[in-house]
Amino acid sequence: MKFGFGKSLARALKSQKKFSRLLEKAFKTPRSKAKRARPQRSAKPVLVETTAFGSNPGRLIMKTFVPAARLPKRPALVVVLHGCRQTPESLDSASGFSRLAKERGFVLLYPEQRSANNSQRCFNWFRPSAVARDRGELLSIRQMIERACETHRIDRSRIFVAGLSAGGAMSAALVANYPALFAGAAIIAGMPVGAARDAMSALRAMKSGATPPSGGWGRPVREISAEVRAWPPITIWQGMDDRTVNPANALACIAQWLEVQGIDESSGRAEEKPWGRLHSWRAADGLKLTLYSVSEIGHGLPIKMRDATRSIRSGDPFVIAAEISAPAELLRLWGLKRLSLSPKTL
Repeated sequence: MKFGFGKSLARALKSQKKFSRLLEKAFKTPRSKAKRARPQRSAKPVLVETTAFGSNPGRLIMKTFVPAARLPKRPALVVVLHGCRQTPESLDSASGFSRLAKERGFVLLYPEQRSANNSQRCFNWFRPSAVARDRGELLSIRQMIERACETHRIDRSRIFVAGLSAGGAMSAALVANYPALFAGAAIIAGMPVGAARDAMSALRAMKSGATPPSGGWGRPVREISAEVRAWPPITIWQGMDDRTVNPANALACIAQWLEVQGIDESSGRAEEKPWGRLHSWRAADGLKLTLYSVSEIGHGLPIKMRDATRSIRSGDPFVIAAEISAPAELLRLWGLKRLSLSPKTL
């Protein structure tokens, strides 16, 4: 009697190697007409790892940055989710989030993916088990937020989340599952909730644009949080020259959150900006959804350069020089202002 186990195993190994090559190709160092952001010249801040923050079913790493001085009694918390092939340190150093935390007095939380979970260090936003409420990586991040709130006396009305690429898709999943937890969210070069159910379908959706599910893009979110009526303001960011995540996915994200919040697409306002185009939608309680379409940048986080005449690559190829700074703009939208020098603010 002959068994086909050997041939089946060979085919499986071949398929796995093919997938690894495709994933590595998808997240290769991006090519863009725009200059790369300059690295920060100041001393690199130390991100502190916390090993005990809950059951951690997603086996993630928790890192935080807490300004040593001028921290308010009830500071805000900003959660930043890195993209594939990034680390919290590389993203923070290139983006300047920790410098902004010092200036504006908030605590930074960086969940980190392990290579043991994903060879490219992507958050597994495409695995249903990783993004289900109170399960997997999603629960690990929720536990990190809770630990940070307890440790640093966070103002729970001022918790914000921003994510890039796979981190952006994970940010969308966090808001879909825990909308009351966040006062604002940013999905940067990310994917809509429900865009894929496995790694291969995720790659196809990223490259060609996700296919709308039956019932429309709002259905995957409504199935998660059917009774929710209040949602935090959400900003979508997309480089128009992105070859890793098709810009059509940003439009899918917009369609998703417009449907979920019951906002008519035609009620939006479009403005031409030096850096690209801004679309915004308002509801009775204020600005609810914005789309930043940034010209001449590829896959990454846009950062405004101080000296536009110089081209120096940062330590993180997914942080890209542009005519607008996403971190600074997000903090403006979220009302995280520079701290006064007056001791009354401390």
